Amino acid sequence: MNKNMVTEQRNKESEKLDTFSVQQIIQVMNGEDKTVAYSVEKSIPQITRAIEAIVKVLERGGRLFYIGAGTSGRLGILDASECPPTFGVDYDLVNGIIAGGDQAIRTAIENAEDDIEAGEKDVMSVVTDQDAVVGITSSGRTPYVIGGIRKASKVGALTVGVSCNPSADLSEYVQFPIEILVGPEVVTGSTRLKAGTAQKMVLNMISTTVMIKLGKVYGNLMVNVQSTNEKLRHRVVHIIQEVTGVDETTALKYSDSANGDARAAILMIMFQITYEKAKETLQTHKEHFPKAMESLKK
Repeated sequence: MNKNMVTEQRNKESEKLDTFSVQQIIQVMNGEDKTVAYSVEKSIPQITRAIEAIVKVLERGGRLFYIGAGTSGRLGILDASECPPTFGVDYDLVNGIIAGGDQAIRTAIENAEDDIEAGEKDVMSVVTDQDAVVGITSSGRTPYVIGGIRKASKVGALTVGVSCNPSADLSEYVQFPIEILVGPEVVTGSTRLKAGTAQKMVLNMISTTVMIKLGKVYGNLMVNVQSTNEKLRHRVVHIIQEVTGVDETTALKYSDSANGDARAAILMIMFQITYEKAKETLQTHKEHFPKAMESLKK
C-alpha cells in the first residue's frame, strides 16, 4: 500500500472494534470525529485561496461544478442541490457531477469511479472555460475525478481539488489543491466517515462563503431564501421583521406584495419604494443585496 494513503491505514484506537460495546464503539467514533474540525482548520489557507478564486469566476458569470464518485460525488450533489432554496440562485449555478450518473446517487456503482474517460466526457459535455470545477476524492487518486479535472484544465476552467491524503495525485492536476489529513478511519478504509465529514465541512465553507460574497446573505440572514413551503414563508416574514423592525402583520403584507422576496420587501419598507423599483435596483447590482441597500442609502 502506498505510504501516503493514510485513509487506508488501520486506526490503532479501533483495532479491536468488533469486541467493543455499543457505547465504546460510538465513543471511539465520537473521539475521532472531534479531530476532523482541527484537520480542516490546518487547511484554511488552502481553502481560502480556492474560495477567493471561485468567487471571481462566479462574479464574471461562470458556474461552479463539483465532481466526485461514491460518497464524495453524493456530497457534491447534496451541496449543489441545497444552494437554490437556501440562496435563491438559479439551479444551474452550482452543479454536481457523479460517476455513474443519477443512478449512482442512490445506488452504489463502484466500478464507475475507475472510468477515467467517463470523467473526461462528463466534464466536456457541460464545463466551459468560464467555469470552476472542484474535484472531490478522499483517496486523491480516483480515476473518474482525475479524468474530469484534467479535461476541465484543458478547456481552461478553474480547478480545485479536495482530498484527504498527503501529496495526493489529484493535487498535481489542479490550480488550488486542498488536502484535509484526517488520518485512518475507525473502520479501515471506510472514507464515508471522517473523510466524508471533512469533505462536507469544506463544501459547506465553499458554497456558503461564495454565496455570501455574491450578496446572497445580509448580516447573517438568508435574505435570498425562497419561500417555497410554509416553514420558509414564516422565515421570510421573520427576516423582514429582523431587518426592518416592523411587526409581523406589516412584514406579511410586504412579503405578499413582493411575491415572497424578502429582499424586495425590505427595500420597499426601508426606502418606501415600489416593488418594481426594488427589483430594478437589485438587477442593477446583479442581485447583490448589500450593494443594492447601500445604493439606496446615498
